Amino acid sequence: MNELWRLSATELAALIRTRRVSATEVAQAALARLEAVNPALNAVVEHRPEQVLAQAAGVDAALARGEALGPLAGVPVTTKVNVDQQGFATTNGLRAQQDWVAQHNSPVVDNLVRGGAVLLGRTNTPAFSYRWFTSNLLHGRTLNPRDPRLTPGGSSGGAGAAVAAGIGALAHGTDIAGSVRYPAYACGVHGLRPSLGRIPAYNASSPERGIGPQLMAASGPLARSVADLRLALQVMSAADARDPWWVPAPLQGPEVPKRVALCLRPDGLATCPEGVAALLDAARRLRDAGWQVEEIDQLPPLREAVELQKRLWIGDGYAAQWAAAQREGDPGALAALAGQRALAERLDANSLPATLTRRATLVREWQLFFERYPVLLLPVSAELPFENDLDLQGEAAYARVWEAQMTQIGLPLMGLPGLTVTTGLVGRTPVGVQLTAARFREDLCLAAGEAIEAGGVPAMPVDPVSA
Repeated sequence: MNELWRLSATELAALIRTRRVSATEVAQAALARLEAVNPALNAVVEHRPEQVLAQAAGVDAALARGEALGPLAGVPVTTKVNVDQQGFATTNGLRAQQDWVAQHNSPVVDNLVRGGAVLLGRTNTPAFSYRWFTSNLLHGRTLNPRDPRLTPGGSSGGAGAAVAAGIGALAHGTDIAGSVRYPAYACGVHGLRPSLGRIPAYNASSPERGIGPQLMAASGPLARSVADLRLALQVMSAADARDPWWVPAPLQGPEVPKRVALCLRPDGLATCPEGVAALLDAARRLRDAGWQVEEIDQLPPLREAVELQKRLWIGDGYAAQWAAAQREGDPGALAALAGQRALAERLDANSLPATLTRRATLVREWQLFFERYPVLLLPVSAELPFENDLDLQGEAAYARVWEAQMTQIGLPLMGLPGLTVTTGLVGRTPVGVQLTAARFREDLCLAAGEAIEAGGVPAMPVDPVSA
């Protein structure tokens, strides 16, 4: 049983609950896997083995007493360094925050603990969690276990690399512009960005977030199976009064027709041939599973949503963000902000209320779209996963990256859920597709995702490969 780290969260939870294996055995296997492969990846940047084993021992003791435990009892889960975990620094990839030690857990971490999860370690993120590439001056660079020449994604690049390499059965990530969905795509795993208000958020260690992150950022799980994402969502979405945006929406919505819209090139996005092939294959898999799939050319505004999203994410408070990035001196963060300077300079005192007003119109148009098509199948990115640091290779490369990520940036403006399903490999480069649905209809994304997953996915977990 020394390869327990290979099993899914669902499998591990069942084995532990029925006491066929102990949580301690699972934790020992997870720690051994971490020690074996993390030096080659730098996915986990801090972990405390004695605490991991103590958590697992607590699960075993509770089971021996006959206590009812949560759905993730004994399952090893990593958390991202931009959320509060008691006793650990909430660094967000910054030297400036290496002493911001959390006194309390964030709501999502508390929910994981109450669900029985064993917190295995803290995963890396780019400075300020700005980029689709994961490196910073504090923790260093994270590599993609499938190909170190490729980005592991960002900002939850450590989470994606960890799950793909078998460091934990589940990983916590956050997503304001693809930061769960893109690492899943790049590392060849699955990742769910839930709706606004689904998973509670709050970091007591940090200043209150601006209105853009409040409306658009979400915590979500990365995993090696869609079933594990569903299990993680159940646990992570429990109520917490610290988040005023949390909504007590049911995890299972009303029955709707199994109808999917397929859009290969949303708003003129130049989707690469490999991406188009993956989408067409996913559509075939859905049809084989009894879904009706209709290819369409026109969606509600998505390019406009990207521009509004960038105003709220980067434009609002730009001067303060730029000053903080200069103090940190991180090349990636400085490049990310410098590329949006022109957008920020166009904004004035009326821009924020005008953006929020227009956002309401776009939310309405997308909600009406989902009345006709309950699920939308579209690209995760216009390109296969990028080579490392492509966004630092000049203005044209920067623009290319931001254009390719259009669907990832735009959907959060409306608070919509998004699911990346990995579907295959091009050589050793992962490829996959994205599903979205109306707000709080993660259940539809997951149901369609399972139908696509059933048609085949890349082998996982994997041993890290060398260049």
